[in-house]
Amino acid sequence: MQKLGDLKLPNFFNYPPYFTLQPVRDTREKQVQLWKELILDYCRTQKIFVIGLEEEFPLFSNPVIERTLSHEAKEAFLSALVAEGRAEWMDKGHKKCLILWHRIQDWADLILRFVRENGLEDSVMTVEEIRSGTESRGTELHGMDRTVLMRALKQLEHKGKLAIFKGTSADDEGVKFSL
Repeated sequence: MQKLGDLKLPNFFNYPPYFTLQPVRDTREKQVQLWKELILDYCRTQKIFVIGLEEEFPLFSNPVIERTLSHEAKEAFLSALVAEGRAEWMDKGHKKCLILWHRIQDWADLILRFVRENGLEDSVMTVEEIRSGTESRGTELHGMDRTVLMRALKQLEHKGKLAIFKGTSADDEGVKFSL
């Protein structure tokens, strides 16, 4: 089975028609579903949060069968993810897409679990410590996109689970957990 990074690619990845938008509605729906799942799986295993439509993205081409997705197909598959809340366009021109392999609420839940598992219920941490500190190593939080992290933290702040406070720079932003 073909692999890309740590991800075993599904069989359809070697089937040339899946690299061309299918004209028959039922076939296209199946194609879109398969691509949505593949994009989310790939981004999760590679910790990718942003896909640029005009940049090289390894998943969108298969040199073995000499096929590459068209711009229209890439946009269709990413728009399908946007429609179900698993991605968001970062600009009006649909050139960059933020991939939410976990929804914001799921990231918030992961943060709460991380805090509880590490005994940080009444602790203060910087945002950077959550993203790249020793406590987060080996967790899905390690290396996560700052924008996604801040949105999850703001959701938790809204629910009264923590307070975000500003430092003198973005690196100084802190979080006081109160669980």
